[in-house]
Amino acid sequence: MSKRDYYEVLGVPQSATTEDIKKAYKKLAKQYHPDLNPDSKTAEEKFKEVNEAFEVLSDDNARARYDQFGHNDPGAGFGGSGFGGSGFGGGGFDGGFAGFGRGGINDIFEAFFGGGFSGANPATGPQKGSDLRTDLHIPFEEAASGTEKDIKIVRMENCSSCGGTGAKKGSNRKKCPTCGGSGRMRSTQTTPFGQFQTIVTCNTCQGKGFIIEQPCPDCKGTGRVKKERMLHVKIPAGVDNGSRLRMSGEGEGGYLGGPPGDLYIYITVQPHKFFSRQGDDVYCDFSITFGQAALGAELEVPTIDGNVKLTIPEGTQTGTTFRMRGRGFPKLHGRGRGDQHLKVKVVTPTHLTEEQKQLFLQLDDTLEITNSTEKKGFFGKIFGDKDKNR
Repeated sequence: MSKRDYYEVLGVPQSATTEDIKKAYKKLAKQYHPDLNPDSKTAEEKFKEVNEAFEVLSDDNARARYDQFGHNDPGAGFGGSGFGGSGFGGGGFDGGFAGFGRGGINDIFEAFFGGGFSGANPATGPQKGSDLRTDLHIPFEEAASGTEKDIKIVRMENCSSCGGTGAKKGSNRKKCPTCGGSGRMRSTQTTPFGQFQTIVTCNTCQGKGFIIEQPCPDCKGTGRVKKERMLHVKIPAGVDNGSRLRMSGEGEGGYLGGPPGDLYIYITVQPHKFFSRQGDDVYCDFSITFGQAALGAELEVPTIDGNVKLTIPEGTQTGTTFRMRGRGFPKLHGRGRGDQHLKVKVVTPTHLTEEQKQLFLQLDDTLEITNSTEKKGFFGKIFGDKDKNR
């Protein structure tokens, strides 16, 4: 199972400060703590994942190696399995050894004998680069219509000078003479429990299986360099908060000439002052006058595509909702569009002049509310009988 990017786990950008990382960790650790989620296996796994990410990113040296190699760090422990495997905070062993934070029962062997199980294999060949994440905020209207953006990212790329080998141009890497290119050394130790044979990482090549006598001056022998890139992104119509776009091959460069990872763009849609959204449908409130509600009217009302005409039938009550088919968001993974739901609000007039009051009272004399217990018009209740010239 592939591991998630540690920055993504904590919800922080790669440029985050140590303080940002600590704040994010405290928030997530509290959210997923087993004591607060006693019956949730998902929360338990999330809690382990958050702790693992924090253990690496809060350590300057570990973070530097992670930024360079991702989860494929060739020197991160047994067999170059990378951070979070048998290296940093990889979990525990369900048989009662969970107290050993660096890989459970494997740590017991390491504590006694300095090595792990003999099945570990070093990452001596090309490794795929880590995936990257970036966040993009777009206006409500652009989420509806689709748009194109230029975004800037910083990533590690294969060094063009050495082709990702880490060796100076014109020179080659050499097989490690100590381990013969395997990256491992077999060690036999005698203990009170008997004789044990273990596999340990080669100290000469740090598990790489090769040595570089003439490092590339551009990448200092790492095979990768940090680059700033501008990427052109097409945002399809219909995206919503949390939509994720994948740009294949635009992540971190691979290690030892391996292929690059992918870039994931997480979309946040900014709220609109007039419209709201539920799925592919759009909702809004629209005010009309008493006369328009009583007599009916043909009005121009706003939609995400611009103003359109809508017929308000006579006798429309406040709170009536009109459904405008096909005026919502385009369906992101299908054909068609959602609808717009327009809720009308009949506005009661205020600050009337005396002449306006008299006109309303004259109208009120001809109206009657059927659920009233006394014969008094609606406007009569507002202005009172004392204002009537009878």
